Amino acid sequence: MLIGVIADDFTGASDIANTLAKGIEPEGGLRTAQFPGIPTTLADKEIEAGVISLKSRTAPIEEAVADSLRALRWLKDQGCRQFIFKYCSTFDSTTKGNIGPVAAALANELGAQKVVFCPAFPTTGRTIYQGHLFVLGKLLHESGMENHPLTPMTDSNIRRWLQHQTKEAVGLVSIDAVKQGSEAIANALHNADERFVIGDAISDADLLAWGEALKDAQLISGGSGIALGLPRNF
Repeated sequence: MLIGVIADDFTGASDIANTLAKGIEPEGGLRTAQFPGIPTTLADKEIEAGVISLKSRTAPIEEAVADSLRALRWLKDQGCRQFIFKYCSTFDSTTKGNIGPVAAALANELGAQKVVFCPAFPTTGRTIYQGHLFVLGKLLHESGMENHPLTPMTDSNIRRWLQHQTKEAVGLVSIDAVKQGSEAIANALHNADERFVIGDAISDADLLAWGEALKDAQLISGGSGIALGLPRNF
């Protein structure tokens, strides 16, 4: 395998599996398989991207971390070169949610120095501007997600929301850098003092720039959109 994905639910796993399998023209995507839960046997050697579907979105932190680490270790055993922690494009969690703790555990396991958080998926109306998440042009906390029964999102500032969940400092690569292309994104990441970094993106072109900038990243986190430009790196 080349890319390994740890998804926090089945439908989200299906979305990112589709993104990786489809890729973009002219290169196309990767031979992708979705696994319901953590497999107990080795994967077919022809699989290029493996997506593990967990049920961890609203799980207690300790359980979510443990399951995610088990998934990571299986994917490492398959030879994956890059890993994605996939969560919802509306960042479904609470201020005491598990996105931050899971990302930290995965980063520590891999020795990743920087982790990008980019739930943007413009095709479905999810965009990030100056660290704020919009849904079909509305701020997240005014989109109806503030009334979610399990994960009410009452703040559209994803940088601030993630900071509630982690001891790691959370930074931002703003749209100003993103619009300058992959080299500017890579430089902004390199110069960021924070280990966790929110990534602005308001179009598919932005996600493709992110994909190129993250070609050597060990760990990436986000919604399905962040995978749009990754297959072409391989």
